[in-house]
Amino acid sequence: MSRYDAKLVEPKWQAEWDKADVFRARRDETRPKYYVLEMFPYPSGRIHMGHVRNYTMGDVIARYKSAAGFNVLHPMGWDAFGMPAENAAMAEGGHPADWTYRNIADMRDQLKPMGLSIDWSREFATCDAEYYGQQQAMFIDMMEAGLVYRKSATVNWDPVDMTVLANEQVIDGKGWRSGAEVERRELTQWFFRISDYAEDLLDALDGLEKWPEKVRLMQRNWIGRSLGLQFGFATTGAPAGHERLEVYTTRPDTLLGASFAAVSPDHPLAKALEKDNAEVAAFCAECRRMGTSEEALETTEKRGVDTGITVRHPTDGRDLPVWIANFILMDYGTGAIFGVPAHDQRDLDFARKYGLDVIDVYFAEGDDTPVGDTAFVPPKTDLVRYARACAGPEMQTGEAAIEAAIAAAEAAGFGTGVTKYRLRDWGISRQRYWGCPIPVVHCDACGVVPERKENLPVELPRDVSFDKPGNPLDRHPSWARTACPKCGKPARRETDTMDTFVDSSWYYARFTAPRAETPTNLADAEYWMNVDQYIGGIEHAILHLLYSRFFARAMHKTGHLPAKAIEPFDALFTQGMVTHEIYVTSDANGRPVFHLPEEVIWKDGKPFVEGGHLLLEDGGKLPLEDGSPLKLEDVKVIPSAKMSKSKKNVVDPVNIIGAYGADTARWFMLSDSPPERDVEWTAAGAEAAWKHLSRVWRLADEVRAAGDGDGAADTALERATHRAIDEVTRGIEGFAFNKAVAKLYEFTNTIARSGAGAGAQRAALRVMAQLMAPMVPHLAEEVWSMLGGAGLVARAPWPEADPAMLVEDTVTLPIQVNGKRRSEIAVPRDMAKEEVEKLVLADDAVVKALAGGAPKKLIVVPGRIVNVVI
Repeated sequence: MSRYDAKLVEPKWQAEWDKADVFRARRDETRPKYYVLEMFPYPSGRIHMGHVRNYTMGDVIARYKSAAGFNVLHPMGWDAFGMPAENAAMAEGGHPADWTYRNIADMRDQLKPMGLSIDWSREFATCDAEYYGQQQAMFIDMMEAGLVYRKSATVNWDPVDMTVLANEQVIDGKGWRSGAEVERRELTQWFFRISDYAEDLLDALDGLEKWPEKVRLMQRNWIGRSLGLQFGFATTGAPAGHERLEVYTTRPDTLLGASFAAVSPDHPLAKALEKDNAEVAAFCAECRRMGTSEEALETTEKRGVDTGITVRHPTDGRDLPVWIANFILMDYGTGAIFGVPAHDQRDLDFARKYGLDVIDVYFAEGDDTPVGDTAFVPPKTDLVRYARACAGPEMQTGEAAIEAAIAAAEAAGFGTGVTKYRLRDWGISRQRYWGCPIPVVHCDACGVVPERKENLPVELPRDVSFDKPGNPLDRHPSWARTACPKCGKPARRETDTMDTFVDSSWYYARFTAPRAETPTNLADAEYWMNVDQYIGGIEHAILHLLYSRFFARAMHKTGHLPAKAIEPFDALFTQGMVTHEIYVTSDANGRPVFHLPEEVIWKDGKPFVEGGHLLLEDGGKLPLEDGSPLKLEDVKVIPSAKMSKSKKNVVDPVNIIGAYGADTARWFMLSDSPPERDVEWTAAGAEAAWKHLSRVWRLADEVRAAGDGDGAADTALERATHRAIDEVTRGIEGFAFNKAVAKLYEFTNTIARSGAGAGAQRAALRVMAQLMAPMVPHLAEEVWSMLGGAGLVARAPWPEADPAMLVEDTVTLPIQVNGKRRSEIAVPRDMAKEEVEKLVLADDAVVKALAGGAPKKLIVVPGRIVNVVI
């Protein structure tokens, strides 16, 4: 018997699919559509096991839905702009475009052998001028719709790389790449008005019932709706123009516990003071070198400077000192707070440091212990005792007290209840070359003017150099020089490029008509949108998914998407990670040295790596000086973690596909764990997957070799076939791929052990091929072809389970004696009660228990259980 050879089988069927153009998507009004999309990859140059898992899951859904009669759209593209390409250009002396397109070609060549049912005719990269030119057209439309604006904003500026850094890129006050001390600068930036949609984006989450609740909760928290009180403190000793200090608080019920007020270093009051106060100026300058992420503010030491200004408490008339504090952000609320140390940990840390009062406002019921080193911050829903209530009864929840405090402030005329959102407008300006140019010009006569659409795309120039830090577009001798589209006078192009999250916020819509001369073709968008199933990592829960929801709304407002598509993703699935053990030794200084899995030598179940030699530059090894054999060094095995290049616990999918075939990699990824959980890649698991697929092929080959043989039906095998159809279908529909795979393992065993004739086994194996086709499409095609299936299994309709065949003719009844299980019997499902009783009384276990006597009672629950009472 010949052996299953994936290296021959898989390319053969991929060529057949291409020849038949099986996966090209076309509008077809006679069939329901289904749009499945995995988050498209960044072209780093190599696929990883996470890609294999992600795209295999999407492919299972796409192939299954196609077989089930849907007109499927399953496209692929590349999220191709971004800093890694520029960094590579700096390091290698090349060009970001060359690096990017070379990586795209490499990754396409790595992905195609996976046998994905992708319509490659729709492929694009976000760095294609055809794509970003349409993005520029939408930007202009959004400008006209009032969704885009410019304003001066405080940013993190890296003086070495000469670019704006996100908060997450500032580490201990230094740029993540350059290591330079980061400066806070005021720069004019472009913004999208995402905050205009905050309420809609929040409320609409309730309707996304096919999204994971964890993702919806993360977005709710990020948007952050809060009801609070806004009011002004009267100031004493403040510079002219600062007679009132406006604050916004979400806890107005704690106002009577205020012991100080504080402002951000970027607050207008702080800026006014630093002009004439060296201490204030030095402190504010130092604060502007800090990271401004919430994580940074939580962990940094709370520090401040007393301004000498006081404010008058609006209810009890106390004078409170005003400080400038390093833990207050200007872009939330008003950039000013009143500090209540007893009930806010940051305020408490600050108060303890500077000797400010700590005034308890409320206590847990039955506990009057004053606050110590930990602020008392119970959930707002808890019932607490207010010792200093602004309004309402002594015993009330925080929620009730907040509402009462707002009502009291409004009645007294010193404040107003206000709903605010944590969500801020989206700053999209980046001082980088490798991004979508912002299509506006700056004219001395006309101001900021959008480019004419007939002049789009505004393409990036090729002749740039990366030998100096900063944005090459600023240094280009001619690119920025242009004529004003409005008056024709000399003008200068905008040299900032767009945040790369813009590129990925609408690509799903472009896939519906990737060659259209407008951002979308409304007829195609009407047909294909929404994405029925979106698949990707939960790490994208906030930025990408939230920005995409905003962008779909903006595209509807500007006429590029129908109203039904303002929520672009009907269903979202977030898959788990692929993990692997970590192998580590230590160098002479005790520092960890990580090893690739293929470097590990296993002897007697223990891991080692070669030691006692030096590696030469050409990869050779220098033996020990005494000429002794190379030593083996013990390896410490760290439990599985996410695959990481730095930890070297990576497995190259290209090597796996080369060794076992794509179907083995796909089968293992689907079989080992529920898809929402992490899966641990093991060599043993891959070997087991390959062995099973080889067994399926051998079984089919044996049946093929037997010819038509006995054509008689086998009822038991036929019933098992319909049960397999039913359970695999439910497994795929419910994203329980591991359960579907488990059923196919079982079905394989059932066929092999059935003893049925060749004809019955042939019929069962053909169904097996159909059920396996979404998961291991190459093997499925081979088995289908071997056993005489018509055409391609990729075009065969999905089998349907006959409900009547799912009902067993027999049923197994447990037999209990005095409530304890003693035996069981198999009986026809419709057997009369009296006949069942006869069989029960003749059962050996029952006969032994009765010991010649008669039962007091015999209880038969038809189809369920029998209980003998003695």
